[in-house]
Order: sequence, then structure tokens, then C-alpha cells
Amino acid sequence: MRIVQIFGGLLGLAAAAASASAPPGYVQHEKREHQPARWTKLERARGILPMRIGLVQTNLDRAHDHLMDLSHPDSANYGKHWTAQQVIDAFKPSQNTVQTVQQWLEDSGITGVTLSDNKAWLAFHATVEQAEKLLRTEYHEYEDVHTGGVLPACDQYHLPRHIQQHVDYITPGIKLLAPEGIASSSHDIPLTKRGDSEGEIGLHRNSKSVARTRGPHVRKPKAGPPVNASDLSICDQVITPACVAALYHIPMSNLTSPNANNSLGIFEAEIQFWDQTDLNLFYANFTPTIPNNTHPISLNIDGGRAQTNYSDEGGPESMLDLELAYPIVYPQNITVYNVDDIHYQTWPNDTYTWGFNTLLDAIDGSYCTFSAYNETGNLANWDPTYPDPAFQGYNGTLQCGIFKPTNIISLSYGGQEVDVPIAYQKRQCLEFLKLGLQGVSFLFASGDSGVGNYAASAGGIDGPTGCLGPNYNIFNPTWPNTCPYITNVGGTKVYPGHNITEAQPESAVYDPSASNYSSGGGFSNIYPIPSYQAGAIATYFADHEPQYPYYCSLAPANATTPYDLLNITALAASDGNGTGIYNRLGRGVPDVSANGDNIATFIKGAFALSGGTSASTPIFAAILNRINEERLAVGKGPVGFANPVLYAHPEVLNDVVNGSNPACGTEGFRAAKGWDPVTGLGTPRFPEMLELWLGLP
Repeated sequence: MRIVQIFGGLLGLAAAAASASAPPGYVQHEKREHQPARWTKLERARGILPMRIGLVQTNLDRAHDHLMDLSHPDSANYGKHWTAQQVIDAFKPSQNTVQTVQQWLEDSGITGVTLSDNKAWLAFHATVEQAEKLLRTEYHEYEDVHTGGVLPACDQYHLPRHIQQHVDYITPGIKLLAPEGIASSSHDIPLTKRGDSEGEIGLHRNSKSVARTRGPHVRKPKAGPPVNASDLSICDQVITPACVAALYHIPMSNLTSPNANNSLGIFEAEIQFWDQTDLNLFYANFTPTIPNNTHPISLNIDGGRAQTNYSDEGGPESMLDLELAYPIVYPQNITVYNVDDIHYQTWPNDTYTWGFNTLLDAIDGSYCTFSAYNETGNLANWDPTYPDPAFQGYNGTLQCGIFKPTNIISLSYGGQEVDVPIAYQKRQCLEFLKLGLQGVSFLFASGDSGVGNYAASAGGIDGPTGCLGPNYNIFNPTWPNTCPYITNVGGTKVYPGHNITEAQPESAVYDPSASNYSSGGGFSNIYPIPSYQAGAIATYFADHEPQYPYYCSLAPANATTPYDLLNITALAASDGNGTGIYNRLGRGVPDVSANGDNIATFIKGAFALSGGTSASTPIFAAILNRINEERLAVGKGPVGFANPVLYAHPEVLNDVVNGSNPACGTEGFRAAKGWDPVTGLGTPRFPEMLELWLGLP
């Protein structure tokens, strides 16, 4: 079977042969194969259309190889990261493409055409009549029967034969995509909300997204904080900073002048503010060497804000991240990326199920206008839109390229692969690759619901069991974890009665008291196995065959909608019997793991125990940040995309061989010797990791 390559071609390009209905000299470029049931075709469109032409990028098919070339430890180019401008230059449309399409527009009588700074797209306004003549099509209004929203679209459109090769896609075009629960106004795009009151305009995110798929899981312990914060005999009950340091052999930092360019980045949203009172309580009880009032640098993006003192709005996620990371990195700095205004953060649907465009826009200005896979910029009606006139909205313009990315960014948010349009995923995944070329490392929590999502009864959004298919038993991988250009961190746990002095005190995490919390893991239905992971996955299947029926199929390369709309059953049916429940050809998750349960925290003035792969991720990220500090001190660059090094040298990790990640009516996958889709390659061993990376160029 041919495995579809991620960057094997741009979406939106039609077959070279003209359709039977194509006018002379023109070819069909895009055609909607069927009209979604939720849309009703109305009368012909009228008025002015804001047109955008996404131009074909260059070298996207080589992007993966470029990143591997500077990330693999055996490469002569290891660590030779690119500048932001080099990345733009590598993938921007050719000058011939820009000039050819511009000339076509000029010859067609189109005026006022602007070219984006990164030369990725052309924009102009045209009457409906002009657009129809240009594209040899007809625009109609389409009404969303769920919401009453109306937008202009065509069933198909055509391009001159010599132009087609230069165009990725055109909007408004064939796309019919709107969130549930949002009404809209006619005759213009982007889709907006009709009948808004009190300035609540454009609630733009996926209304299915009513529950986060990452922790933390917080519970109040029966007793207060340990009297002796250095007591390692209690690590099976309470994970303190001393326990983390002992588990992973992390020495206290001897830095006196930390590198100002090596702050650890942590992403926060959804009213997850840090609180100085809680930080001070944590320092006093567990890390007295960290002075009171030590706090992160707050970068507030598009109206994001930091909370510096006790507030009912404060969030356990932010406190968990900081209280785990500070004991590892101090006196290094931590930078918190606070994204989106209060309007968007308080909207119940704003769960970052779809992605991280606000952050990516802010740290790489080229992304704001980057075109790939039939997507350009932020997606109207799903991504936050600025200026935001709503109550407590950010009235400034979208912040593009305002902030320099930190070398490491830890993110404990995400959703499920099935709920995100594939083109949207791929464009964002490519951005992680682009930033990896610049030496930025992204670490994501792998998820807290094993091989599925939470069941509907526990707040999940993917059906009664949180699993896929007509029998609700097909495994449901997490997003953006399946993107091959980020590092996934799964969860482990020291179980009661085990001592951290044991050879292997940790097992894969499972906590039935916290909605059956277990380490997210499994295989993608969209992305194939990346080259750096191929050997590890092959060994896993050869030596530890899971006892489940599987299928061997990936979502079609030209798919743009979520694959639940493409029918996950069709993928699963490739096993011949239609009984497969996981994909044998997909990118495996997670890559590594770290402790993620019974974490000692202070939240809203009280001692608490927290857990989740939300805890595991800042631990691993903080360790990589310490390693970056040492590399920078000897004149080397940051580790950048870490996966090729880790997969080439799994000996620097503690192999976790016990436990599983149950869901979907199964025990999930079992941890095993070597890589497994529960704990990845294992947990960190700081001294060995440091020695390895210091020995690389």
C-alpha cells in the first residue's frame, strides 16, 4: 500500500485534464463533490466579494528533509538552524508564479490587487459579476440550516490552463464550513453573527469543543503539605520537587547569570492566570532557595493578560506548570504566553481543540499570511478575530511577529485529530516544522484519556464513549500530537508501595478517580510514520503485537474536512472485515513521558494534588531548557527539534515497561520494552541527556 506523504502536494489542485464543462482554454480547478446536508443553496449572490488567491508555495515537499538534515545527530548539518528570513525564502512562491497570476488579473481588468509580505497570497475586492467572469463560475448564497448563517460560494470554478499550476486555491470558492450555533449575515464574508447583543460579535470557535482534553486533575488531599519537603519515602503519595529531581537525577542549578535568551516558554489560555500568592506558598513549603515574588515574564498576546495576585479567575493549569518548572530551571526565567482577550477566553467553546494560531501568529509574523493546504491566515468564524469589538474584547490589530519565540515552548492544551479540518491541521503542523528549522522546540501533553477521548458523560465531545466508528470502539488519537514535528509527552506514575530508589519505580499512569485518567497514546489517521520513528514502531509491532484488529489506511491526501465527515469507518474497513480499531500506518504518540500524578501544588491558597500529562510536559520541557542553557554556555545552539536525537539514542531515557492506557472498551496499549504508544521511549535521565547533547555540534 502506498503511504501518503505529508508534503506530497498542495491541496486544492485539480486534475490536469479539463472537465467536460470547462470553457475553452480553462480547466476545472476545484469542485465540491457533494453539498453537505446542513447547507441549502439559495439565490444568486450579489454585492462585493473580498477575494483571496493562495499561491502555490515552493519546496514544501522538501520541508521534512530540511528539518531532518539539521535535527538528526548523524547529520553534518546538525544544529545549523535557519533564520526566519531563510524559512520565508525557502517556501515562498516563485517570482514567476507571482508575476504570472498578477498579469492574469491585470489582463482580466482586476484592480487594487495587493501581495502579502511573504508573497503567499494576492487579495482584491471584486463584484460578484467580475469574480464569476474571472473564474467562469456562478456564485450563490448558501444557508446553514443549523444556524441560519449565509455565505457566498460556488460549486466549482475554472482557471486558464497556464494559471492553474500557480494557484493553490481561491476564496470565496467551494468551501462550505461554519461552526454550529453561530448565525451569520448575508452578502459578505467572513461569516458573522446575526442578532448579536451587547457587542457579543463573532463567537468563532468550534462549538463541539465543550471540554478540554488535557488536565490538570486537581483534588484536595486529606492532609496538608509534607512536613519534610525532602522526604523521598512519600513520593508514591505526593510528588514534590525533591521527588522529581530524584526520579530524573536533576541536580540543583549552579547558575549565577542565566542566559537572558533562554527563558522557558509556557503557553496559557482559558483564564489560566498565575498567582503570586500561590507561588510564594509553594516556594516556602518546597523550594526555599527560590526567593519570594519570583515570577514569570508575561507576554500578553491579542488582549491576553496575567493575574499576579489571588483571584477566583486564577487557573490550576498555570500554577501546575509553573510550580513544576521553576524548581528545575531556576534561576533561569520562565516566559508565559497569555493568549486572547477575556471575551474569547471566557467563551465556553474556546478550548483550543483546533489549534494555536494566536500564538503562532505572534511569534512568526509570516504565519499570519502563510498559505498552505488550502488555508491562509486565521479561519473566519473559528479562530479569534481582532480587533474584537465585544465586551472585554481586544480592540487592537492582530499581533503578528511581535514576540520572539523562546527556545522551548511547553503546551498542555489540545483536542482530537477527528475534530479538526485536515487542511487546517496540516498548515499548522507545517508551522511547527518551520519553527523547528529555526531551533524552536514544541512539547505537547499527549492527552489524559488513553487511546480515546473522554466519554460524553465525562465531558467528551466525540460521542458516548469518546471513541470513533459505528460501534464507538475505534481509537481516537489526539491533536496536535499526531503532527510529526512536535515532541509528545505522556504520563507516568509512582504507584503506592513503590519506592523511587527502585530500578524502575514508575509505570504508565492510570487514575480511575480522575475520570479514568491515563496517558494519551496511539496512532494517527492522517499522518504517516515519520522517518525518525520508523525503526522504533517496527520493533514495537514485531516484539509486542497488540491483540487488536487493525487497519492500514490514511485519510486521503486531498481531504480538507475532518475525517469524521469522510467516514472513519471507511478507513477502518481496510482490514478487509471492517473490524480494525487502530491504524497500523500512522505516526505514533507519545514520544517520551514524565511523571504526571499526585503532583504537590498550591492553588488558590490551598495545598492540592494535581495530575495530567499537563504535569508531565513542563517537567520534560524544563529539562530540555536546562540542557539548552549548557549548550549556549559553550557556544552551541539550542537543541531544536528533539525527536531525531531521542529516537537515535533511547539509552538516555528510562524505559517504562508497566501499565497501559485504557479506553474504548479496551485496556488500550500496554507499555513494553522500547518505544510504546503509552509512554513513548520513556522518562528523562538528565545527566545522560545533557552529556549526549553537549557532545553534539
